[in-house]
Amino acid sequence: MKRSLLFLTLLAFLSGPLSPVAEVQAASQSKNHSVKSKAAKSKFKAKSKAKKVVLKAGKQGIKAGKRVKLSKSAKARHFVQAPPPALRAMRGVSAETLQGDELELRASAALVVDQKSGTALYAKNIDVPTSIASITKLMTAMVTLDAGLALDEEIVVNNEDVDRLKGTGSRLALGARLTREELLHLALIASENRAAAALSRAYPGGRTAFIVAMNRKAREIGMHDSHFIDGTGLNSGNRATAADLVKMVDAAYRYPLIREISSTGSYDVSLPGTRVVRVRENGKMRRVSLAVQRHIAFNNTNSLTRSQDWDIGVSKTGYINEAGHCLVMQTKIANQPVIIVLLDSIGKWGRIGDAQRIRKWLEHDSQIAGHLATRNAT
Repeated sequence: MKRSLLFLTLLAFLSGPLSPVAEVQAASQSKNHSVKSKAAKSKFKAKSKAKKVVLKAGKQGIKAGKRVKLSKSAKARHFVQAPPPALRAMRGVSAETLQGDELELRASAALVVDQKSGTALYAKNIDVPTSIASITKLMTAMVTLDAGLALDEEIVVNNEDVDRLKGTGSRLALGARLTREELLHLALIASENRAAAALSRAYPGGRTAFIVAMNRKAREIGMHDSHFIDGTGLNSGNRATAADLVKMVDAAYRYPLIREISSTGSYDVSLPGTRVVRVRENGKMRRVSLAVQRHIAFNNTNSLTRSQDWDIGVSKTGYINEAGHCLVMQTKIANQPVIIVLLDSIGKWGRIGDAQRIRKWLEHDSQIAGHLATRNAT
């Protein structure tokens, strides 16, 4: 019994010190595990945070890239244009085409074309090259837009833009500061020669490069019997046939900004000017000039653009002595798109009267109505 008690006491004595060691070892292992766990968590958090930073930076980079891209796209929305193909069906005049004086038009040359099919509906002297005056400005607008130049860039009208060939006046004073888009409005709506001259002068490479671009554009759209010498149309050397001008109007119609501008009835622009007022000083009246901003309205030279009876997509008039009164239009008549070219019409209102006669003919002539109905059915 004593031996058993002694043995148990000895066993308890020997086993006693081992428990604290085990506890210490366990605590140490637990602590190490806790440290490792915290380190792992810290490392995970650091990696996660770094990843978030990278992702955030990446997203910001993508967003920034999109902003730049969208910004460039926004700036180019009006002037990045694919070269349009030549109008499909200007292959000549068919047996069904009315010709000569059958419509009693006052224009020396005229052409009416169904824009969708390219079919010539009326033709008169369509292959004779003639001066086209300010019809030229449609080409000026296309070349300007094709260059991808900033529309909000300001251009100062200067002495180089003054007409010394014909001596025409202008409502744009020297020193007037206008954006490229404003100049396009004035050139197409009011046929402002200084506006067109400023656009060609501000072209990369100057006017020489601009004229090269005009003739290159003419070839691209199939105007093989045309030639351009300046961007205003004041030079009578700017020549084209009625057949070629149909192609030019069709090409201009593909530019949303040209459609928007040229079909507008009027346009207001703010220009710096002076106003003379009388003031009393020391009991005496004297005149004083004050700097003011003047709001000037420019009306479209084609009065039909201000008529609710006409649905016009593209419009441009022209006049110099060598060209006579000219008018080109893309319009809808009887809900069908047509292109009208009138060159060298007699009298200031002759071209407007011709346009009205053509409209009346297209709306009421049974043969034309039958042609349009057949085309729509196919």
